[in-house]
Amino acid sequence: MKKTVLTFGLIAGVMISVLMDSSLLVANKIGSGHSMVLGYTMMVASFMLIYFGIRSYRDNNLAGQISFGRAFACGILITLITIVCYVATWEVLYFNFIPHFMDSYFAAQIHKIQSSGLDPATTAAQVASIQHSQQLYQNPLVNIAYTFIEPLPVGLIITLISAAVLRRKSPAEPSTAPAVVTT
Repeated sequence: MKKTVLTFGLIAGVMISVLMDSSLLVANKIGSGHSMVLGYTMMVASFMLIYFGIRSYRDNNLAGQISFGRAFACGILITLITIVCYVATWEVLYFNFIPHFMDSYFAAQIHKIQSSGLDPATTAAQVASIQHSQQLYQNPLVNIAYTFIEPLPVGLIITLISAAVLRRKSPAEPSTAPAVVTT
């Protein structure tokens, strides 16, 4: 399983990293709503390799048979490798090339709350919460945790679906009971 997991995990990791890099180039032009849709679309596209990884492992290593548990284990390992590549790419980009990217994101969130027409106390509480998150995000460990959690649900869902679709039990053993012949 190790070779399959590493191969498909790294391919998906490179794919998600390249797609993230390219999506950041257009993020400001398309707006935060469309940018989020684009981001999750690229995650789904990259995580589709989970299906192909599990299928490859089943067909090439297990003679076409795999349990749900083993398929899930293979898929979640591919997911984790992909996410590690995603996190590593984001950390390099964020701290070295686009350190103010999230500042504009948080500012847009604050502006959205302030213009929503909520009562002043609720607005102040929500703005304070966003500002606290913004401060936390500057800590690399918190940044890593937030970034890791972002694609995890997508990978988990695709892993569960792929494991369910691809599971195959061994064919039933032929019956040893004598056949009854009627005339």
